Amino acid sequence: MPPHNSYPGMPNQLLPDVTTPVLDLFACETGALLATAQYLLKDAFDKVHPFINKRISHEIATRIITPYITKHFWWMGNMKDKMCNWTIWCTQNVLITAFLSDQTDEIRKQVFDKACCSIDDFLKDYGIDGCCDEGAQYFRHAGLCLFNAMEIINNVTDGEINDFYRDFKIRAIAIYIMNVHVDDIYYVNFADCSPVAGRAGVREFLFAKRMGSSAMQGFAAKEFAANEDKLLSNEINLFYHLQNMFTYAEITSYPPIKPAYMDIYYESVGLLVARDDTFVLAAKAGHNADSHNHNDTGSFTIYKNGKPFLIDAGVGTYTKQTFSADRYKLWTMQSAYHNLPTINSVMQKDGREYAASDVTSDFSNKHSVLSMDIAGAYPKEAGIEKYHRTVSLNKGVNITVEDEFTFTNPEADNEVVLSLMTYEVPSVNKNVISVGELGTITIDCDDIADIVTEEIPIDDDRLGIAWKHSIYRTLITIKCNHISFTFN
Repeated sequence: MPPHNSYPGMPNQLLPDVTTPVLDLFACETGALLATAQYLLKDAFDKVHPFINKRISHEIATRIITPYITKHFWWMGNMKDKMCNWTIWCTQNVLITAFLSDQTDEIRKQVFDKACCSIDDFLKDYGIDGCCDEGAQYFRHAGLCLFNAMEIINNVTDGEINDFYRDFKIRAIAIYIMNVHVDDIYYVNFADCSPVAGRAGVREFLFAKRMGSSAMQGFAAKEFAANEDKLLSNEINLFYHLQNMFTYAEITSYPPIKPAYMDIYYESVGLLVARDDTFVLAAKAGHNADSHNHNDTGSFTIYKNGKPFLIDAGVGTYTKQTFSADRYKLWTMQSAYHNLPTINSVMQKDGREYAASDVTSDFSNKHSVLSMDIAGAYPKEAGIEKYHRTVSLNKGVNITVEDEFTFTNPEADNEVVLSLMTYEVPSVNKNVISVGELGTITIDCDDIADIVTEEIPIDDDRLGIAWKHSIYRTLITIKCNHISFTFN
């Protein structure tokens, strides 16, 4: 693919240099597909024509095995740079390719050794809490690819790494996806992740089985039962289809269980997820340099009775701009289109240094609270000295958000505009916003200058997966140093 077609000293090329194969996500996927197909159908291919298997073996050797062993691609890691889903996604598929196709033991050993180094490099960037900073959608290409890579290594070493499934971090990586599930099709989402991140299924079930987690197995079984596409019609990885087929009877007979969710704070990413019988609250501290980052430090989302109340829109269809210097010109990336303030007409800035500070979390039977100062997520042009935000789930009662702030020049004509993003149509009556029939937002502020709402049509296919109609942004302009919201 042109976006991945890069060569030393050259910009990405429209056409490939066939003498220098590039191992990207989809070259590795194709290698795994061919190797799995050949493993299953080698004799059948020979009956059609003897050159089919010869061609497959040639392509695997020249396009996957040789470049993998002889070259270094960035995603393989160097134990210094931060890795992402590419590392484990590609590694999983190279392992599938090497161990399902006809390779010598020496070649398999070289692939094995290099893959283990990449897996270590991938794991170094995960916090001990197991949070995927790329979100639930990318967990399927991160945590679940880690599981399959481990399964292959464990299988070819005759169970040598069985103990790894009891490792705290590995277990935390696995159950992350259960912890960020909201209800039905919805997951907690930030950055490029969609709130409709795909149903859990067989791979989550097998991961849970390896760990001995009946709760996660029941969760995966429940999700699989609700999936209308049990045959994975849009999945291109044939290896996943085999796992699906051989596990189908077991997962469909396993008792589906709604997990006994626990409130959790993922310190490595700065993500709070808290819930009661009515609400699911998610709030993000952290910084603005996550993988697939949006400028969303301090933002939060709310679900009420399993329905989106306050939302994070996600990301539109990937284009050249999405991964260019102009990324943050896209509205979905900007803090003004998250549940955040715009301060003196200045939005948040991207970068590791633009981060929350003084972050604290607190849990009890009555409250789950995340507090932070998000002033550091804004450039100095915003003129903000401190912006303290406290987000609280008051169990069995409501959700409150309280903002208190001071400006670097308090004598200036300072202005804060709060954005609230909703899926249902907001209706404003003085200081109360009704969000469709779902609930209300009551605003407490001494000086509300203006409240306006705007409709944002959803005309992008990727956004349209989650949002079947327009979404809405309510802008609240204030001229004071304090504002609080109560969500009922």
